[in-house]
Amino acid sequence: MKIDILTVFPEMCEDFLSRSIIGRARQRRLVDISCIDIRDFSADKHRKTDDTPYGGGMGMVMTAQPIYDAYRACAKDDKPYVVYMSPKGRVFNQNIAVDLSKKEHIVFLCGHYEGVDQRVLDEICDDEISIGDYVLTGGEIAATVVTDAVCRLLPGVLASEECYVEESHFNGLLEYPQYTHPYEWNGVKVPDVLISGHHEKIAKWRREKSLEITAKRRPDMLKNLNLSKEDKQYLEKIKTQEEHKE
Repeated sequence: MKIDILTVFPEMCEDFLSRSIIGRARQRRLVDISCIDIRDFSADKHRKTDDTPYGGGMGMVMTAQPIYDAYRACAKDDKPYVVYMSPKGRVFNQNIAVDLSKKEHIVFLCGHYEGVDQRVLDEICDDEISIGDYVLTGGEIAATVVTDAVCRLLPGVLASEECYVEESHFNGLLEYPQYTHPYEWNGVKVPDVLISGHHEKIAKWRREKSLEITAKRRPDMLKNLNLSKEDKQYLEKIKTQEEHKE
């Protein structure tokens, strides 16, 4: 996969994406990521990329010309899937990450200031994505969040598929609790089932814990799941237990 991030602050994205798992994936050429400075494509002698908004108002708006020329430089060999990081976009989730991980070439456009001239968005963008119902100072943080979530799904980036299929949101549930050594810490022991060696019992415990945590913290997620008879029985059981506590 190839990912280009169009931004006026490439160092913000480059620093984050050069480290840890994604940094190693880049070194191993499992993903090709470029953080491209939109200023390099400005026709202005001062490398200006913004101007005052028509109609008045506070702040500045990013101009169309340098963004469009930066995009054209990325699209010389193919037609990339262009995503504008925007608080007006659809809210990012794991399903969107999975869909994006199947693309061959993605361009993330990072807005800044008061936004981007709508004309260039209409010309080049295929999608608008938000990482939550709040506003950031620019799209750089959002772009690195989405890039990280997408890249870790690519073949070879993580040790195996198991590294992410059991995680929160991948299967529609929040992840079960995790434990490591020592067996006892601060007077609390690891649940006995996890050291039993009985794989079926461990799988059942983990499923039940995922259901329990999801029911307590994100009950809305359960509405879209195809729950088994056993799942429903367990959820009813913990609901009854909670009612008795009250």
